[in-house]
Amino acid sequence: MESLLFTGASGFLGANILPRLKREYTPLTTLGHLDTDDITVNLARNIPELPHKFDIVLHAAGKAHVVPKTKAEEQAFYDVNYQGTVNLCKALEKSGVPQAMIFISTVAVYGCEGGELIEETHPLNGTTPYAKSKIMAEEFLTEWCKKNGVVLTILRPSLLAGVNPPGNLGDMLRGIRKGFYVNIAGGKVCKSVLMAEDIANLIPLVKEKGGIYNVCDTDQPTFGNLSCLIASQLGKRKPLSIPYWMAKSLALVGDVVGKKFPVNSARLEKLTTSLTFSNRKAMDELGWKPMKVLETLHV
Repeated sequence: MESLLFTGASGFLGANILPRLKREYTPLTTLGHLDTDDITVNLARNIPELPHKFDIVLHAAGKAHVVPKTKAEEQAFYDVNYQGTVNLCKALEKSGVPQAMIFISTVAVYGCEGGELIEETHPLNGTTPYAKSKIMAEEFLTEWCKKNGVVLTILRPSLLAGVNPPGNLGDMLRGIRKGFYVNIAGGKVCKSVLMAEDIANLIPLVKEKGGIYNVCDTDQPTFGNLSCLIASQLGKRKPLSIPYWMAKSLALVGDVVGKKFPVNSARLEKLTTSLTFSNRKAMDELGWKPMKVLETLHV
């Protein structure tokens, strides 16, 4: 069996795939900032001591799902996502470079607020600290892996689904559980979603081939689809729908009231604009068949 180093295994992705990976890779070593990790280290500040050479590195450690409010919070994205990647690679140079590096990036690197079936050839126009730090990490790994003869795979997941999801899906789940989630204009907006478990399915497909791939379900579920599924699983009523004009009025109030209000104009724009990505390259080149979110999601 192949040895695997999994960074960021104590996060959402790890919670959804770690038990399976432990069965498929021996030895499997986790690296992160929690005491539950096999190697406890702050990658943003320190170069870890690795026990041996690994066949595969799954690098998922990163900072996301936070809107920075200060310069220090902005810098934290670069410290974790970029410098953490640099420090990891310095450690790998000492222990022995792996055969394959799989980096969990993000579709945020494209900088798109809306669009349909965006492909990997789209320019990397992301301007947020999250997007820019991931772009920097991608660029560094591209050069480092080329220099060291490592097969590099960059996976750009869309919205991730699974147990205890982060981000917008997590907000939806909590809202439905508390009984105050509503769809806007019927919840017809589409967003690309990926089952977190599918990252584990992709590892054997990419470890020898490498490449850059958008990864998401082929079916593009609507917020209405997702919210009704989650409500049904939680035993809650089907979410209500409010017209756009009403949501817009509430958003204008939010612009004045501030962050304590659940919606403002910027958030409303995201909630009502479809944004989907093409997984055609991954399907064609890897023979990957993504999991169907609406059939496999269980909250």
